[in-house]
Amino acid sequence: MIFAAGMGTRLQPYTNTKPKALVEVGGIPMLEIILKKIIRSGFNEIIVNVYHFADQIIDFLNKHKNFGASITMSDECDALLETGGGLLKASYFFDDGKPFLVHNIDILSNIDLKELYQYHIHNKALATLAVKDRKTSRFFLINNHNELCGWKNHQTGQIILSKDRIEELTPIAFTGIQVINPEIFPLITETGKFSITDTYLRLAKENLIMTYRHDNDFWYDMGRTELLKNAEPYINLI
Repeated sequence: MIFAAGMGTRLQPYTNTKPKALVEVGGIPMLEIILKKIIRSGFNEIIVNVYHFADQIIDFLNKHKNFGASITMSDECDALLETGGGLLKASYFFDDGKPFLVHNIDILSNIDLKELYQYHIHNKALATLAVKDRKTSRFFLINNHNELCGWKNHQTGQIILSKDRIEELTPIAFTGIQVINPEIFPLITETGKFSITDTYLRLAKENLIMTYRHDNDFWYDMGRTELLKNAEPYINLI
């Protein structure tokens, strides 16, 4: 699944006339960049959630014949649902019982998606979140086994712990890429518009939510106007 339904407010004025997914980096729309990486990694059945200028995304994919993949749209035009609500709305798509990849539209990285997927299967986790040691204000807190144990906002000092704190926890930043087992859907009690992070923090108390560290990979946030130009040299490296 590609999360592409956001308003892209950090990319204004570009997103005043187009969706974030079609904002170009080095002349190539973000959606094309991410789709090609995912398809090269062996994922060819894909669902994309849409909201802002959804018709433009549909037209773009039709024009390019879905880049040779099978692509389904999850229409959130009636209400923007955030990551948790968007995932839940698309739950019908993941009916084969197999783990699935979820990738944010504005993340550029040379992370090995196949390796992430196999790591998730090996650990038999409910979800596996790609993480990296990078600067941010909000962190996951993980133990020595790379299990999700909590969350911290460094700016406000707020801490949410999912497990009893029996060891020192390491702060680590989520990188917007994850693998999830469809078994998560019956466990989701949240409804409407909500963040999947809130669900993970609740479920981590009794379920295995793993993290996959890829500190040696490059990672770039394409979701801010001032960073777009700087992202261009990395497009061919992913």
